[in-house]
Amino acid sequence: MVRVGINGYGTIGKRVADAILKQDDIELVGIVKTKPDYVALQAVKKGLKIYAPDADSAKAFASAGIPVSGTLQDLLGQVDVIVDATPGGVGAKYKPLYEEVGVKAIYQGGEKTHVAEVSFSSLCNYDEAVGRRSVRVVSCNTTGLLRLICTLHNAIGVKSVRATIVRRAADPKEIKRGPVNSINLDPVKLPSHHGEDVKTVLPWLDIITAAVVVPTTLMHVHLVNIKLSRQASIEEVLQALQSTRRIILVDTKRTGIKSTAEVIEAARDAGRPRSDVPELVVFKDSITVNGDEVILFQAVHQESIVVPENIDAIRAVMNIASREDSIRKTDETLGLGKPLW
Repeated sequence: MVRVGINGYGTIGKRVADAILKQDDIELVGIVKTKPDYVALQAVKKGLKIYAPDADSAKAFASAGIPVSGTLQDLLGQVDVIVDATPGGVGAKYKPLYEEVGVKAIYQGGEKTHVAEVSFSSLCNYDEAVGRRSVRVVSCNTTGLLRLICTLHNAIGVKSVRATIVRRAADPKEIKRGPVNSINLDPVKLPSHHGEDVKTVLPWLDIITAAVVVPTTLMHVHLVNIKLSRQASIEEVLQALQSTRRIILVDTKRTGIKSTAEVIEAARDAGRPRSDVPELVVFKDSITVNGDEVILFQAVHQESIVVPENIDAIRAVMNIASREDSIRKTDETLGLGKPLW
């Protein structure tokens, strides 16, 4: 049983915590919260042990009547792996502490590449993370691109990728920023950083990306143009995409779904926790195959898509499961690939 702690119990941290609770080979020892609030109260209700970043924060929890089991330092003394789900850039500040204590660390895509030994995507480079001291699970958009690229590369072969990313402006819960009445170029100067992030996992790939931010909170959308290493049929492409439970093909003709709002509503109606869609959503009717070229639309649920990769990363650094066994177990326990209708 691998003992895991989570530093940061926000959008990603609480979802990774819930996912760990469904595993029989990974134990959640506790979570680190910076302040007492409704999220902390919900964690207590779930039976989770809360740790504070430091003694001063622990006093704030005590004043609010919320019990804590100690500080981050105390938690680190009890775990094999720490999943750092703190805001972007904060994980790097904690890195020296993790290394001093000797725990393995899983960072998120908001950190710079050099924070970890390996940037990670389960379907692309699981074996590179086996036994490592630190792994960085790449960002939500990068995870979505890599799932598509590596699925097609493993089945057919990929030479190059060009993608335009239409990004959500904020997560639904955010109140300090949000949608504005604008389409913002992000960045104006091309390419965007997303392609470079993909290359931290696939350094050989010819990829260029662009991105804009639009006034929505639900999901990101990608328009992807992939050059294959040979000519292929649409049947081959569909078969490849159907080979993994981490990709959902949305048949617009059958379901009527042609928007991110409808995807989230389908997840809500299907009883998905928090309306989450950890799978990559590919719009089947958009898939166009012309010789060695594939063009399609896909959607990424930014709040949940990296959760399966975090679970796999834990198993990889602890070397307790092969790539195939970890992916299968994660997919089954999280219910990935189950129909939304």
